[in-house]
Amino acid sequence: MSLDAPLPMNELPPKSLGSGFDMLSGIRVLDLTTSIAGPYASMLLADLGAEVLKVERPGRGDDCRAWGPPFLDGESLWFLSVNRNKHSITLDYSGEQGKAVLHDLVRRCDVVLVNLVARAQRKLGIDHASLAALRGDLVHLSLTGFGLRGPRADMPCYDLIAEGYSSVMDLTGEAQNDPQKVGTPAADLIAGMDAAMITLAALFDRARSGKGRTLDVSMVDSMTRFMSPRIVPFLGSGLLPQRTGAKDSVIAVYQVFHAADAPMNLALGNDAIWQRFWSAVGEPAMGEDPRYATNVQRHAARGEIVQRIGAILKTRPRDHWLPLLAAAKVPAGPIYRVDEIAADPALQERGVVYRLEADGRAIPQVGLGIQVDGAQAGVRMAPPRLGEHTESVLGGLLGYDAQRIAELRGRKIV
Repeated sequence: MSLDAPLPMNELPPKSLGSGFDMLSGIRVLDLTTSIAGPYASMLLADLGAEVLKVERPGRGDDCRAWGPPFLDGESLWFLSVNRNKHSITLDYSGEQGKAVLHDLVRRCDVVLVNLVARAQRKLGIDHASLAALRGDLVHLSLTGFGLRGPRADMPCYDLIAEGYSSVMDLTGEAQNDPQKVGTPAADLIAGMDAAMITLAALFDRARSGKGRTLDVSMVDSMTRFMSPRIVPFLGSGLLPQRTGAKDSVIAVYQVFHAADAPMNLALGNDAIWQRFWSAVGEPAMGEDPRYATNVQRHAARGEIVQRIGAILKTRPRDHWLPLLAAAKVPAGPIYRVDEIAADPALQERGVVYRLEADGRAIPQVGLGIQVDGAQAGVRMAPPRLGEHTESVLGGLLGYDAQRIAELRGRKIV
């Protein structure tokens, strides 16, 4: 895209800062994580109303701040995608002075998120045992590649590595091509969702029992569970699934087809939909043919059925087929590019994609996508500049005076 070209976000509906959801109001989260998975988990909690204190390294910040291009006004767009509704404070807690500040923060927080392996946690004193000594009802969550225990516990991990371990890469792509990574950091995001989910469960339990918890989320474990609809059938049948470009579903007709001008998806998931499809395309006799009455029969004849459907759909453009099939209540849809996602009026209306206007900045966002009592999630805070809230948190929350904050800053601890 030309540097002078208008940005796609300029076409999105604007959203200003507001109150947001408040279901987690009163919960304070200390986020010591970096990159995508941990920050995504804390953003989900923040979107639901938790106060999130994001601790970053002085001068450098979260690794993700450097991920680019692309950048927007010097800020990484990857960072901006997973860090709204947070306070950013800088703190080097590797030494005693910084550790004392960290301990003051932990005493005032309900949840601590870390994404270092167990050995590194113990070295820095941010493991569960060390921090629970400061606050007995602390919910301590570790989000790592392989978990806190086991033969791989000390191994480093990124999304790419977790996707490989989980088998999702082996089953993604066409048979004749190399294994394919999912087009988004799926292991990061799924593990991040798991981290938010189990944190909520631990907080709910703490409200009843008064007990803290140590939570252990593994990216590989989460991504492997994501593959359970492929793993369990193998375990129970011995049939090894192969990479097919998603043309081997247990549903007989459930795949990509090509209309005259563009690809589209078609999902004929039950007998009634099967019949409605053939009526919609003008061949009701095919839908009533007893040779294809059940999914098992259609599965056996998938090759000839797919060929026949493909020949029909190629005769007209996608915009002909989609309204016709929608009217017949047949599941079908386009295969959107990212620019088409941004332009989709329904997604804009539901607040899934929008332009956040705050503090003199315009920032593209993908929203929570969950509505509560008919309301969309608001945004309380824009993704923070590095260390933007250091003084307000140290002064307002911890009660440090200006002299102490200046001393910490002079020693480059904050």
